[in-house]
Amino acid sequence: MSEDRGRDNPTTFFAAMSEVGLSRNRVSLFWDPAAPTEIAGKTALQAWVPMAQTAGVRVVFAISPKTPTSLTASPSAPTQFAAFVAQVAQAFPQVKDYVIGNEPNQPAFWLPQYDTAGKPVSAAAYEKVLAKAYDALKAVNPTITVIGVGLSPRGNDNPHATSNISRSPVRFMHELGLAYRASGRTKPIMDELAFHPYPLKNTDPPFVGYGWPNIGLANLDRIKQAVWDAFHGTGQPTFAETGVQTFAPPLKLELDEIGWQVAILPSLASFYSGTETIPTIDEATQAGYYGDAITAAECDPTVSSLSFFLLLDEPLLSRWQSGLERIDGSHRPSYDRVKQVIADTDGSCRGDSLVGWTHTAGIVAPRVIFGDLKRKRTTRNTKWSFTAGAKEEAVFRAGIYPVGTTKKTIAKLLVKSNPKARLATSGLIKAKNRVVAFPKRKLKKGRYVFAIRMQATMNPSRVTVVVSSAFRVSAPR
Repeated sequence: MSEDRGRDNPTTFFAAMSEVGLSRNRVSLFWDPAAPTEIAGKTALQAWVPMAQTAGVRVVFAISPKTPTSLTASPSAPTQFAAFVAQVAQAFPQVKDYVIGNEPNQPAFWLPQYDTAGKPVSAAAYEKVLAKAYDALKAVNPTITVIGVGLSPRGNDNPHATSNISRSPVRFMHELGLAYRASGRTKPIMDELAFHPYPLKNTDPPFVGYGWPNIGLANLDRIKQAVWDAFHGTGQPTFAETGVQTFAPPLKLELDEIGWQVAILPSLASFYSGTETIPTIDEATQAGYYGDAITAAECDPTVSSLSFFLLLDEPLLSRWQSGLERIDGSHRPSYDRVKQVIADTDGSCRGDSLVGWTHTAGIVAPRVIFGDLKRKRTTRNTKWSFTAGAKEEAVFRAGIYPVGTTKKTIAKLLVKSNPKARLATSGLIKAKNRVVAFPKRKLKKGRYVFAIRMQATMNPSRVTVVVSSAFRVSAPR
């Protein structure tokens, strides 16, 4: 679970976790630059953590800045934060898992996201914090698992947005990798990556994902590719690939926040206050979604854990009513569904649905439609165009070449200015299909091919070149 209020009533909380079969709980600690060495609630935690161990619950500490600007307002803040993280680890030697930060790609938790010129800056600033925290924790105990980012599934990538000026997860990971490479660091900065695969809309089932560059539970291959693009060939391990032998421990994926909010039963309305802010689902639907989320995570060997947010509803309707338990402690159908799935599967994938993954060397899902070349390319007056797309952003160069120009030669020519192309164009593919249109100009009589070179913006080394079959240009009728 991801639940902080289990500290308020630990006996009931741990009894529920034990009954359902839940074995891990993430709790939040906050670093306050005004009191940089104070562990808030330390005395209560010193009693609570041993109770968790007795109950068989592994505690994960998520340590975050108290305010969005706590780690960026002062040059000394990252160093002070790392010292605080080490202090917590020394105070609680039983705790071996630490999430550093929370959704630094969102303005509610990290500012600034962009500088005054509109350049994204949050990932680079966060990279310094994560690296310092990693080193501080490993100095206390090398066996501590350092969990990075706590990545939000969404971001608008718009520094001029009217609200929620944020960074998408794919672009944030790209910029995190750039900052890591620029630092010259040869050690890792994390052992696991925390990700929050909330649905795009609360009514979406788990198998409905996001459009690129955002990521949902159905798009976990996207976060794996983003990490590979960001860190491949560096000292930071990436995710294990199917059929690829590695001698270093691969990165693991911790899905440490997910949940769907439900409609409140009329009989319990008086226990809640305020106004609901999003469309909700019914309790039976939530139960089905939670069961599906568990089985999806169990069948992905990259995933080390899945944590629902929350166990017990929050009383304010403007916040979260996603619990396995209602506000009065009664069980929702999801309580029994989660319990049943865990008991039936014992944390293992059932059937033949194990998820494999290997990084993409070219463009993700390139698509090029040249059309009926025999019918449409018969005269010199044709308006020359075709359709191209991909499931990610890519820059492209395209050209029309005489038959006889080899694909290898075309691929080289498309890298730069296309000097041998009869017609040429370039542009951007925005994770969907677009028309690739050439300047309106006549072609000499002869036989030609279309060609396009697509290059991933998140990793320029990933390139796909596609060449059409030949078409004939004849004299106008």
